[in-house]
Amino acid sequence: MGNPSLSIRVAFVLSLSLAASYTSSSHSSSSPLFFLKLHSSSTPPKPKASASDLLSLLGTPQQASAINPKEAQQLKSCFKFLVPFSPGQRNPESDTRSVRRTLCSKSINARNRTEEDERIWWPPLPVMELARLAVDSGGDPGAIHRALDPTVIPVPDIEGSKEKRCELTRTPYGRRFINEELNSYLEFLFEIIVDRGPSIGLNISLNRYDFFHGHIFLATDSGRLGILFHAKEYPAYEKKVFPYNMGYCQRGSNVPYDDSMNLRNILWLAPLPSNSTKDWLAPGVLVVLDAHPGGIIYRDLIPEYVNYVRTIYEDDLGDVVADVNYLNVGGAVPDYQIFIC
Repeated sequence: MGNPSLSIRVAFVLSLSLAASYTSSSHSSSSPLFFLKLHSSSTPPKPKASASDLLSLLGTPQQASAINPKEAQQLKSCFKFLVPFSPGQRNPESDTRSVRRTLCSKSINARNRTEEDERIWWPPLPVMELARLAVDSGGDPGAIHRALDPTVIPVPDIEGSKEKRCELTRTPYGRRFINEELNSYLEFLFEIIVDRGPSIGLNISLNRYDFFHGHIFLATDSGRLGILFHAKEYPAYEKKVFPYNMGYCQRGSNVPYDDSMNLRNILWLAPLPSNSTKDWLAPGVLVVLDAHPGGIIYRDLIPEYVNYVRTIYEDDLGDVVADVNYLNVGGAVPDYQIFIC
């Protein structure tokens, strides 16, 4: 099928050429002014943001400065930080390592806000080592896979999912990291997102309809380790508000479809190491990406066919490593566990 807009543009250019030819033959001295006016009336196209641009703005000052200023301003207006961005420069290889290690043994309720912020900016040593491994490997997902325990853990029935024929995970089994501190850190990320979400208008719960999974990726070009979390996974079917059938896993959902759907994409980035020295170039980040209609993220990063659920796809950010699920395997007493699939 031909392109109607292209045909219109061709016709328009042809008509201008004919007009210019006529003008040149009868009023040759005015022709240059005609073309100058035509050229000056054209407007440059709006800059189109990419996932790579978004990651650059959350990286080093040098990476951020390479982004078109107008585009950068629009993207920044869609960042809702759960942990303050760009903390004071400090050396994470100093004696604060011991402090970071002690944080791992505390529950989220036992830590104060400063400790939690610190744990995002400069995570426990095993997380830092995994982040450096990701970059040193050239962004190879296999490097992360090799840090997983080969033991296969079957995914049990989660909150009655099997009764409804719902398959929540990519595979019916999962794995965990060999280093238990890495698994604990993943749990911490889920919990701090739930805990701090209301401060920016994101009220979510840890359950199989709402918030239970994220996607581990290695960023294109830099190899930076990150996780794109998705909340409000299965909004309740409602004929007037959300008339979309999302399959077996949606059945029984009471997750409302409202303006907080704009905030369902949550991004964690590990600290960024140098690929040539032992230095660290940027601290960790935890930010909600506001995909409200009319904003640049909605316009440029949300595919049109899923704009009603505001989904940013992890493979736009880089190479996908695995899904990380935080699932309640308990009964009357909740028992949340990590499954990497």
